[in-house]
Amino acid sequence: MGYFEDEEELVKALLDRMGGRFSTALGINLDQGDPHEVFKWFLASILYGARISETIATNTYRVFEKNGVLSPDRILETGWDGLVLLLDVGGYVRYDFKTATKLLEVMAALKERFDGDLNVLHAQAQSPRDLEQQLMGLGRGIGPVTVNIFLRELHDVWEKADPRPQDLAVMAAGNLGLVQADEPREMLSELRAVWARQGLPGWRFADLESALVRLGKNYCRREKCPTCPIAEKCERSA
Repeated sequence: MGYFEDEEELVKALLDRMGGRFSTALGINLDQGDPHEVFKWFLASILYGARISETIATNTYRVFEKNGVLSPDRILETGWDGLVLLLDVGGYVRYDFKTATKLLEVMAALKERFDGDLNVLHAQAQSPRDLEQQLMGLGRGIGPVTVNIFLRELHDVWEKADPRPQDLAVMAAGNLGLVQADEPREMLSELRAVWARQGLPGWRFADLESALVRLGKNYCRREKCPTCPIAEKCERSA
């Protein structure tokens, strides 16, 4: 379908009905690149990156937030036993031991190499791909999924944040006719072109990507077309 007459309405419907960035929903403001806000999103991305429900990951982040464990120093001070307790309270039971170990390893590396500041890591990275490798190099538990989640919401905030679109977003964008390409980088260019045409005030490109991820995860992947809030705009439902 490509560029179609009601593309503007489609983008607006996506944002209104699916919501924007996951970070914004958590009360995290990434727009200015504040290091404390960036770190909070990094912690949340680690929690979202496991094979666990979004609800449990969100609840667990809220537990960390409630207890003021939102910096590398506070995580290290909390220690393994304390982190396991926080994770268990949040419902992160299946991955509590492994995640506590991962958090301590990653925070120690972040402190040692970059003085605990992810903005320093970004500044030292030589390219978008090097940025991804530097993040994964912080610890064995930081894999491509976590890095993709983290960097997706830093599009247009960090110059070198340029991850490929997540498969769920690609699925949803394809069903809606927003992209025609088969190669991920070309898909990303097409989505950026859509945003350049139809971007709405108060929103960022990362909001569009996040809305597509939610649509792909909650509806397209599960083939729940009859209950999809964007069904009237979807080629698959036509």
